[in-house]
Amino acid sequence: MSNSDEQPQGVVGTDLIKDGWFHERGVLWPGQAMSLKVKEVLDHHRSLYQDVLVFESETFGKVLVLDGVIQVTERDEFSYQEMITHIPLYAHPNPKKVLVIGGGDGGVLREVAKHPMVEEIVICEIDKDVIDVSKKYLPQLAKGYDDPRVKVFVMDGFKFLAENQGEYDVIITDSSDPVGPASVLFETPFYDAMYASLREGGIVCTQGECIWLHLNLIRPLVSAISKTYSTVEYAYTTIPTYPSGQIGFIVATKGRGKCHTPARKPDANTEASMKYYNAAIHEAAFVLPSFARREIFES
Repeated sequence: MSNSDEQPQGVVGTDLIKDGWFHERGVLWPGQAMSLKVKEVLDHHRSLYQDVLVFESETFGKVLVLDGVIQVTERDEFSYQEMITHIPLYAHPNPKKVLVIGGGDGGVLREVAKHPMVEEIVICEIDKDVIDVSKKYLPQLAKGYDDPRVKVFVMDGFKFLAENQGEYDVIITDSSDPVGPASVLFETPFYDAMYASLREGGIVCTQGECIWLHLNLIRPLVSAISKTYSTVEYAYTTIPTYPSGQIGFIVATKGRGKCHTPARKPDANTEASMKYYNAAIHEAAFVLPSFARREIFES
């Protein structure tokens, strides 16, 4: 997840470190902030697209920050990577081709690679610098690139979708927050493009913001794409370093039923490699608090 914060286009990540603490403040979560104590700044530069900062924190390991917003920490990344990946993949009975849009840190690739029936894993990431710093500083995530099934395209995801129609069983979009250039990823045309790139029976799973902060964004998007997709559901996970400690997923299908019950389950060895996902939490993730269910699906 990434976005421009209150200083978009001109944010300087190291300027957000005051008295040894990194402070994340964003326009999408007004009135609140997340702070982590910094042990050492490991990398700071501006890519072609965004400000890139990597630091070692006191209690959350290495941290990747893009445009002033925390993307990944070593301590809690698994809860997001596992859920955004395994919810759609275990809901699909036989996924062969998987597309990841965004996710340059490699964490989603690492999780997709745990599914032996997948024959091809394609990642489309616009910013090569995210890939490079992740390989250097976050090898536990970036090891996903080592799988021989992985094909990497450094380009715009919208353009890639337009050039690859009806190709994929599962599309996972680890997208930026809807601020600035990334706002198009939360609009109906992008979901239309993903729909066109799905095979029949396919599943899309996208970063779906936070029910405590963004129901005004989630509700109209779910309503709009429900006109195209066969089913649209919302699930969520908990993660301490994302705003309000929670983030959701929009799960939508083409020519098939809902995804809240897994079609497959991990074997014992695979489940032992997971820290968050299991078949029970797959189903539980779709059980929303009453206020969120009413706002997203009933209003």
